Amino acid sequence: MSEVRSKAQLAKQAAFSLGKLSTDEKNQALIIMADALIQRAADIMEANAEDLRRGEENGTSASLLDRLALNEARIEAIAEGLRQIAELPDPIGDTLETIERPNGLSIVKKRVPLGVIGIIYEARPNVTVDAAGLCLKTGNAVVLRGGSSALSSNRKIVEVLHEAMERTALPKDALQLIEDPNRSSVDEMLKLRGMLDVIIPRGGSSLIQNVVLNSTVPVIETGAGICHTFLDASAEPSMATAISINAKVQRPSVCNAMETLLVHADYAKSNMTALAEALRERKVELRGCERTLQYAPWATEATTEDYATEYNDYILNVKIVDHMDEAIAHISKYGTKHSECIVTENADHANRFLQEVDAAAVYHNASTRFTDGFEFGFGAEIGISTQKLHARGPMGLPALTSSKYVIIGSGQIRE
Repeated sequence: MSEVRSKAQLAKQAAFSLGKLSTDEKNQALIIMADALIQRAADIMEANAEDLRRGEENGTSASLLDRLALNEARIEAIAEGLRQIAELPDPIGDTLETIERPNGLSIVKKRVPLGVIGIIYEARPNVTVDAAGLCLKTGNAVVLRGGSSALSSNRKIVEVLHEAMERTALPKDALQLIEDPNRSSVDEMLKLRGMLDVIIPRGGSSLIQNVVLNSTVPVIETGAGICHTFLDASAEPSMATAISINAKVQRPSVCNAMETLLVHADYAKSNMTALAEALRERKVELRGCERTLQYAPWATEATTEDYATEYNDYILNVKIVDHMDEAIAHISKYGTKHSECIVTENADHANRFLQEVDAAAVYHNASTRFTDGFEFGFGAEIGISTQKLHARGPMGLPALTSSKYVIIGSGQIRE
């Protein structure tokens, strides 16, 4: 039996006993796992150094190496994520609805685990811990398949978590890591219908599309992030500059970073030159439309391919538009329904943008960088769903549940 199938089978078997644990047992286990990560931080960073060294040898970009890198502060933040999950309400067993029928039947709709969740992701070892914590808290077993670039880090993290789980009520087999780096292991996961209950891909558009198009297991799609910020004519300049810089520069390698800046022509007349220089000072490469080049002659001309690209890097498209209709049309054509922002002092324009733009998160006068489970108060997140079925936006604990109806009778039969 292959590694993928055998580990999925172990997870499926563990899911049964996992679903019977109390909230206290799960929370205590998460705290012990968090403590273990801190205690073993040096070992985790040593394994991470192997991944970083390999990445540098393979020519991995600086922004992607940043996504991969772990240090004491990041490990502490990851452990804190587990502690926050432990403090959050456990959705399992919640009553969602109660229906009392005329015939005396009492019908109660309750939250239950999804079962076994497969997660396929790329070079972010923090996802290993976030996914484990969220899934285990909700009574779900999890099968992880991280990218080959983070294999050493992920292997060590799961080793640490397994050792911690052995001191808890959690079945160790409820957390599985697929170590086979070949793409065939992903392809095999996609066909484990009946063993995996759902697959969640996290990564670039090529990974996500491969999963969506080829999986026989139900998929919750976490889309790529081609995010836009629109500076309306009435945008307050200092706010517009701060939001634009934060959305692009604060951490460009993540999916909620801005990839295209749309600027109203009237705003550009007074402010585009200074904004372009501010971005340039922060080492951002601009690719702009013809009108943008008038304000930033050092920029290169943007192509339609550029507008459709998620850079995850210090590269930004800029397009000057004559009105909000043009901005919304551009977002509709090139956006990935992730996070979109308008900066404006015009309340009517803001309300129209928030209503008409189709995305998981729409912002007025705030950076798109807030589309995040921590920032929304969910604790860690399993991903940001850009689809409309089951869950949308940052997915916290409730998004990892399904429901079932519990019907209580007193001998009723149907006529």
